[in-house]
Amino acid sequence: MSLSARRPGSTVRVRVQEVDGSSVRHRDDVVATEEPLEIRVGWPGTPPRSLVVTMRTPGADFELAAGFLNSEGLLPSADDVVRLAYCTDPTLRAEQRYNVVTVDLARPLREQPTARYGAATSACGVCGKESLDELELRGCHPLPPGPVLDPATLCALPDRLRAAQDLFSRTGGLHAAGLFSADGQLLRAREDVGRHNAVDKVVGWALLERRLPLTDHVLVTSGRAGYEICQKALAAGIPFVAAVGAPSSLAVDLAATFGMTLVGFLRGERYVVYTRPDRLSD
Repeated sequence: MSLSARRPGSTVRVRVQEVDGSSVRHRDDVVATEEPLEIRVGWPGTPPRSLVVTMRTPGADFELAAGFLNSEGLLPSADDVVRLAYCTDPTLRAEQRYNVVTVDLARPLREQPTARYGAATSACGVCGKESLDELELRGCHPLPPGPVLDPATLCALPDRLRAAQDLFSRTGGLHAAGLFSADGQLLRAREDVGRHNAVDKVVGWALLERRLPLTDHVLVTSGRAGYEICQKALAAGIPFVAAVGAPSSLAVDLAATFGMTLVGFLRGERYVVYTRPDRLSD
């Protein structure tokens, strides 16, 4: 069955009223699209089941699905993926089918879906220590030595990421994540209304390209660096995370526990190193 051309785009054109002091004008504007994405998983002998729904900006949806599964410890390798496809369920409206991605796996999930999946929201009901303990139980290990960056190279990364943010330039309403080599080369950038989705898209790209683990790479994110960002980097084997904004306390705890370099407030020539400063050269 072919899907309709009414596929959600990454932006939507709207009519707005702009007020500037006593001046009022009506004009067209562009805003970032926000649509739900349902991720379903299935394997031989088991029909696809819904795992999670996340709000995202359409684009790189297959990467988002693969990256999310990797960050949750459910999909360690692209070898486990048989097929990624949009839903062709005839009971859904055509535009809704582009909001459902099915991941067909070669074998059952090594961890069965539990009640903690459903809507992708901030976790509640657990403390920081329990979250870190869960990562250790999942088999996450301290990160390898990884790259050593020259401070000048580090400081140049946000501008290089910003130059790749085409959708942000048009809407002003998207977060970004960028994967860099140790010498500052931008390998992949992704944008999304959710900073965690942008990271999943980057990690999903790397997984599908069979580049994991990313032990010699640097992840740069717009906005703040929360626990979820660092957890996704850890699952992908990324030892160096830098953010334009502030980290959270649990992000710092995770970085310290697993040997990750965490940098915040990376703006211009200023930055704050919270953990593992040995990955920055003198």
